Amino acid sequence: MPSTNRQFHLARLPDGPLTRDCFRLAETAVPVPKDGEVLLRARLMSVDAANRGAVAALTVAPEQSRFVASPTHYLALCADEALWRPLAVCEEDTVVGFLMWAIDEEDASCWLGGIIIDARHQGRGLGRSAVTAALDLLADRATVGGFALSYGPDNHRAAALYRGVGFVETGEQVDGELVARLRR
Repeated sequence: MPSTNRQFHLARLPDGPLTRDCFRLAETAVPVPKDGEVLLRARLMSVDAANRGAVAALTVAPEQSRFVASPTHYLALCADEALWRPLAVCEEDTVVGFLMWAIDEEDASCWLGGIIIDARHQGRGLGRSAVTAALDLLADRATVGGFALSYGPDNHRAAALYRGVGFVETGEQVDGELVARLRR
């Protein structure tokens, strides 16, 4: 495994076609796993015609379906509203999950939402890896308001995952879900 983690960060939103100046390359050292940990690499890719079908085919474990909508619902939100932007979560060349992000115009926070890891790929740390990759990718977009996300009050697995990467519940609620925020 390489010793350098190369990440392409979004430097600015495009005004038209994507160009090289929309991105910047950041390099950091690959973390060393602690005892009992493994290092997984989730990559975030734009959702496009080539991977949209794989994203739409994602499923979650039956007990999680009450916490998240279908990926097609999230893709429709991204297409119908100018707010949310979709990202495919990939392990190697396989789409294993999905998430979307948006900037809240009121407080400039960068929201993460619709976070799904396919049932066949859960339990291996890919959710944590995907959230961490999103935090790294979008760090430049969250300099003013930090990051925010929400989850159902009885979604204990999600709460533990988000706490584990540094999110803290604020007491706010959105659509009956608890809001957690992170400042980096």
